[in-house]
Amino acid sequence: MNASQTETQEISIAHSPDSDDAFMFYGLATNKVRVPGYKFTHVLTDIETLNHKAINEAFYDVTAISFHAYPYLQDSYTLMACGGSVGEGYGPMVVASPKVSLADVKKTRIAIPGTLTTAYLALKLYYPDFETEVVPFDKIIPAVTAGEFDAGLIIHEGQLTYANDGLVKLIDLGQWWREETSLPLPLGGNAIRRSLGQETMVMATNALRDSIQHALDHREEALEYAMQFARDLDPSLANRFVGMYVNERTLNYGDDGRVAIKKLLEMGYDRGIIPHKANVDFVG
Repeated sequence: MNASQTETQEISIAHSPDSDDAFMFYGLATNKVRVPGYKFTHVLTDIETLNHKAINEAFYDVTAISFHAYPYLQDSYTLMACGGSVGEGYGPMVVASPKVSLADVKKTRIAIPGTLTTAYLALKLYYPDFETEVVPFDKIIPAVTAGEFDAGLIIHEGQLTYANDGLVKLIDLGQWWREETSLPLPLGGNAIRRSLGQETMVMATNALRDSIQHALDHREEALEYAMQFARDLDPSLANRFVGMYVNERTLNYGDDGRVAIKKLLEMGYDRGIIPHKANVDFVG
């Protein structure tokens, strides 16, 4: 079915319940951006769950994924050329109490948000012998402060708030990646089901790009919408967090961004972290 037919085709979109994703999808979620003949429905789920759903079920038409997960789902999905979250010399962090050193952490367990997250891939590239245990991403900082773990690998807004809980940063993996490769660290993107066909894949990619542009052009309104997903961040921190991960790079990865995605996955494969060689391709 295509947009010229009278029936409306529904496109399911799944993304994480985070302020940066909410900002990105503001235009589509509020019908500020529309495509004749198509209806977009939105599902909010944490990123590790989305990674597994995309691998096991090809469940949603468009889904946010961690780039680490892409080689596992590349037969069913391709990457959209927009919608990525990229760290420009910053990214996921290992945090701990002030009494814990990096040397200590190398001898103990780190709480991680999931084994398919790009944060975990970057951590294993940094030091492959870390012992880890999966903890829901929003429970990691409380688990570290409660002494259940000596350190935690944090993503999302925790990158801006960990100090409020008395924790210190041991490693910024985005900074480490920049020093190692001179590239930005690609963390998450949006993938689309190949079975939709080229016309629908291109349409949906263009609609997402229009939604991102609409949010950037109407920042105040989009931020107000995104604040409901900001998990108690104050408006200035929410604005800062959104700016870190929704920007011109989200509209277009750029040549170095695409190189970074391929390099990250190649390194993961070469070092035995990822069992599948990635064949990275983009729509749009």
